[in-house]
Order: sequence, then C-alpha cells, then structure tokens
Amino acid sequence: MDGEIRTVGIVGAGQMGGGIAHVAALAGFAVTLYDVTQERAEAGLAKIGANMDRQIASQKISEAEKAEALSRITAVSDPAAFSGLDLVIEAATEDETVKRKIYREICPLLDEKTILATNTSSISITRLAAATDRPERFMGIHFMNPVPVMKLVELVRGIATGDETFEAARTFVTKLDKTVTVSEDFPAFIVNRILLPMINEAIYTLYEGVGSVESIDTAMKLGANHPMGPLQLADFIGLDTCLSIMQVLHDGLADSKYRPCPLLVKYVEAGWLGRKAGRGFYDYRGETPVPTR
Repeated sequence: MDGEIRTVGIVGAGQMGGGIAHVAALAGFAVTLYDVTQERAEAGLAKIGANMDRQIASQKISEAEKAEALSRITAVSDPAAFSGLDLVIEAATEDETVKRKIYREICPLLDEKTILATNTSSISITRLAAATDRPERFMGIHFMNPVPVMKLVELVRGIATGDETFEAARTFVTKLDKTVTVSEDFPAFIVNRILLPMINEAIYTLYEGVGSVESIDTAMKLGANHPMGPLQLADFIGLDTCLSIMQVLHDGLADSKYRPCPLLVKYVEAGWLGRKAGRGFYDYRGETPVPTR
C-alpha cells in the first residue's frame, strides 16, 4: 500500500455514518456501508439517495453525479466485507461500551494495513485505540452534523497514532472538500468543548427562569449572530447526545463548570430528546415548532 486511501468502510448507517458515506461516494471513493441488519444498511442507503435529491434540487450536484455516487456504495450487514479496505470509520452511537464491542468484532477481519478511525465527538481517542489491535493506525476523524453541509472535520491523534496514519487521514479529508482542524486528545476536542457548555449554559438560563425558550434563542440569534438559537440547536443535535458530551467533559476534566444542567437531565429522562423524538425544548408534532416551556 502506498498509504493512499481509496476504499472506505463505515460502521453504522445512521445520520452520521450515512452522511460520511454520502460525501465519500461523491468524492469518488468506493464505500462499504455496514449496519447490524441488511434492512438498516439499505435504509441508510435510501436516506443518502433522498439527501442527494435535495442537493440536486438546490443545484449542488447533477442527476448523473448522484447515480455515479450511489453506484459506489455497497450496503452490507456482514462485517467480513471490511476485509481489504484502506480505511474503516466507526460511526456508531456515542457510547464507549458499544464502540469497544465493535472493535473487538471487526479488528480480526481487517487487513494489517487498514486504518481504523472513530467519528466520536467526545470520547478519548487514546483510550479507544487501546481497545484495538492497531493503536498506531487508529485516530479520530470527527465530522460535523449534517455531514454533507458542514465544512469542518476535526482530526484527533491518540498518544500512539503514527504520522503516516495522520497524513493519510488528512489527505482523505481534504479530498472530501472539507477543512481540517487538528485537536489534541482532550475531552470533547475543540468544537464541542466550546459549543456544549454554551448550550448547557443556555439550558441553565432557562432553568433559572432568566428567559423563556423563545427569548433565549432570539437573543443569541440576533444578539450574537448565531444562525440557530442554542436550544433549537440542542434539539437538532439530540438532548441525549448533549447530555453524554457534558458528562464526558465533567468526568474527564473534573471541573464543576461542566456539570450538566438538571433540566437537561430531566428532558432526557422524559424521552424528550429533541427533533428526532418529536419533542425537546420545542414540540415538533404540529405544523411549526412550539416552545415547551
């Protein structure tokens, strides 16, 4: 192998995995999209097609580019399909136990040369790497959501990540027409270390009655020029994800400023996880979202 990545495997056909498959296929890479059942893998593929239709509607890509990109993606439910690939990106749920279980299952199926990456938004790369058989060929390639729209990718090296692995990943990301930012391996890296405490603070502002959902979001949109208010953004990210990142920050840095707001915990306990659940800081079940407090 010349160190160049040409074939990419993705573990998890959900929002993030599908998004990564989408941009990689459009950039000309052969993509193997894996999920635990063939139905889930196929559903991920269908979602990619629908998202590409939106890009066609806004004239970002052509019908021909869509057809070509989709022909490069193979949906599978057998991890043996990862054999012989140059890069495998794990985009499973943000849960360390789940990720470790995946590495135990897939590492024996990978070629010695295969680079294994994780799309984790907050978990220690060094610790995850230690759960694999290839810490020097393991690193974090953290895409932002939604992947086809967001320009940034955070590259995170673990303590053992080799230079060759890092350079191959940087080249790969550049070919996707994304901008690289390099972060050290500390809890939540750069974007979420700054963004999530801001969202958590917005929830405290609501919890303490300083402002309503509407006043907080309007204040940050028009007063700080944010494209989306922090509570609306929390709903978009998923309140369970927000809580898990705050917990990683709180546990990893042991600083009380990262304590998750009790109101965030309450919403997650209620199953009001944001847009995907139909309710969060806004209720999405009607025509237009209505604040829930």
